[in-house]
Amino acid sequence: MRLAAGADLILPEQSDAELYTVFSGWLFRYKELNDGRRQILNFALPGDLIGLQAALFEKSFYGVTALTDVELCVIPRRKLWRLFERMPEVAYDVTWLGAQSEAMVDENLLTVGRRNAAERIVALVASLYKRMDLLGGLREGAMDFPLTQQHIADALGLSLVHTNKTLAKLRVAGLFTVADGRLTVANPRGVGRFARYFETPIAPRPIL
Repeated sequence: MRLAAGADLILPEQSDAELYTVFSGWLFRYKELNDGRRQILNFALPGDLIGLQAALFEKSFYGVTALTDVELCVIPRRKLWRLFERMPEVAYDVTWLGAQSEAMVDENLLTVGRRNAAERIVALVASLYKRMDLLGGLREGAMDFPLTQQHIADALGLSLVHTNKTLAKLRVAGLFTVADGRLTVANPRGVGRFARYFETPIAPRPIL
């Protein structure tokens, strides 16, 4: 299926959400407080699994929105148990992707809880850069970067003003540049050291 940028894939409290893998494009998963404050839980890139919790429980505890135009592969929730019964190898791959998504959320929680503002932003950059590298999405050290400052603020528990000021300081430091929807990282190792982001190599992921 195809979805335009800004469209909702899964709504909070939705009771009929399906299970998806991302074929192309970016999405983000989020939760909101009653007053509208939003926490972005993670960003989904090609190959990632979306909706496992929503498909297993009676309703979704989060929302998912397309950050760019996206294409998705659909695994109907009514057929999910059939995967475990008849195709255990594919079911294992689904479980692996779900665990990998949980690991990314754990890293984001560490970032929000223990890294300072500059480290948070650089850790986010390091994570997305590494994931795009694995996907073959880098061109001369640069990648597409559709995030706005509001997305960054909502993902990292920062105010928009603090995010803007911190990004300005990081531009001066020369760790990375963002321009015209592109992110360029001149020194990936330096970025990792600055953010104290030393994620172990990711195992080869299954493709669904």
